[in-house]
Amino acid sequence: MTTTTLNEQVDAILADNASILPADIAKTLGVSEGEAVRAMPAEYQTWVDGQHAETVFTQVAEWGGPVTAIVHSGGSIFEVKAPFPKGKIAYGYYNLMGKPGEMHGHLKLERMAGIAFVSKPFRGKTTHYIGFFTEQGESIFKIYLGRDEKRQLLDHQVEAFHQLKTQLATSTATDREQ
Repeated sequence: MTTTTLNEQVDAILADNASILPADIAKTLGVSEGEAVRAMPAEYQTWVDGQHAETVFTQVAEWGGPVTAIVHSGGSIFEVKAPFPKGKIAYGYYNLMGKPGEMHGHLKLERMAGIAFVSKPFRGKTTHYIGFFTEQGESIFKIYLGRDEKRQLLDHQVEAFHQLKTQLATSTATDREQ
């Protein structure tokens, strides 16, 4: 009997449909979304420790231009397209302090066990996002890089995404590298 690893199963799914969402991979394989993302090939994802969440939020707030923050909850999807707001720690939360029309919220940093920098095709276009996951691999939310009026990624955000990913990846290896 041949046993396939989760990495091999994810590779096979992506070979068949590179645009599939990680949440759909997870559902197909009966694993958490975090497990599915972490099992994706290195060219699709870089996983770093959740201790870097505040650094990520601080830097993304400096990127300028809109990003799309997405929260999946109970089968529904909530999106906010706006510049990512600055925040500060108070009362046990990282508090997002958006202007009217921007995102507001209160994030429990200690719940963020892992952060994934994901770059993959979706609906015929390359997408880049940062996903935040709990210890159990549940998605907390995602920050997708912004696009211009022609639906092209914002070059300065793509460059900043890769710089931040590289900076943080030096301190955390992915499962595939261990």
